[in-house]
Amino acid sequence: MADDLLYHVDGDLVPASEATVSVDDRGFRYGDAAFETLRAYGGTIFAWDRHVERLEQTCEALSLAHGLSAADLRERIDETLAANDLVDAYVRLSITRGVQPGKLTPRPEVDPTVVIYVTPLPRGGLEGEPIWDGPATVRSVETRRVPDDALPASAKTHNYLNGILARAELRGTDADEALLSDLEGTVAEGATSNLFFVRDGLLCTPTTDGPVLPGITRELVLELAEDAGVPTREGRYDLEDVFGADEAFLTNRTWELRPIGRVDDVPIGGGPVTERLSRLYDERVEKACYEE
Repeated sequence: MADDLLYHVDGDLVPASEATVSVDDRGFRYGDAAFETLRAYGGTIFAWDRHVERLEQTCEALSLAHGLSAADLRERIDETLAANDLVDAYVRLSITRGVQPGKLTPRPEVDPTVVIYVTPLPRGGLEGEPIWDGPATVRSVETRRVPDDALPASAKTHNYLNGILARAELRGTDADEALLSDLEGTVAEGATSNLFFVRDGLLCTPTTDGPVLPGITRELVLELAEDAGVPTREGRYDLEDVFGADEAFLTNRTWELRPIGRVDDVPIGGGPVTERLSRLYDERVEKACYEE
């Protein structure tokens, strides 16, 4: 791997220290862009088809007709990994509406800006170690999740101000993640993660009928639980439901499954369901990316 990583910017590989986009780019001006966070395991992008589907759903929500095929995007990602001699990596793919006149109303014609950047990330799988350093410390925050009617929760855009404000509330605490609720006080999700908790053997997670991003790791965990005969329920919960959990964990593409040590001042921890699902997730990664 080179000392200065190479990023893929609009079709060209450039050193990270020289990678730039225009100040007139709408992704910079307005957050008018879609992105996906991916993991490469053994040189393979895990759950690629699911990421492509969600990316297209975000672009449809933004009316961003970028005109790029999934094959084109995948080729750029593979080129970036190969140029950096990386097989186990964090990958971020961004598509902005590109440079347009400085008016809020977007033009339908799009010359998109496409940026792919990568950084080394130790593998998951059966022989790997988690990247997180111990269970997560979670704190509920006053910042509320933006209502789905105002900004579609399923749209994964560059505008992350909601999560930034939530994380800013953690200053001066030892918390790793902020837990947001919706306007009615129903628990929604973390700033960059989905929430799961277990009560009496039942695996619970906030429903995506509310303002909850349909995380791909979340989706996989629910599928793994169903296959393993672990009962699940997607519903609406308040903080007291979480405080009374027997075990709890967070999911996202980077953390995979991360146990929650405590929420606010209430200790929770992992447990047998968390450990079982973590093992099944590792086996899924192993089968999909490392087995011949």
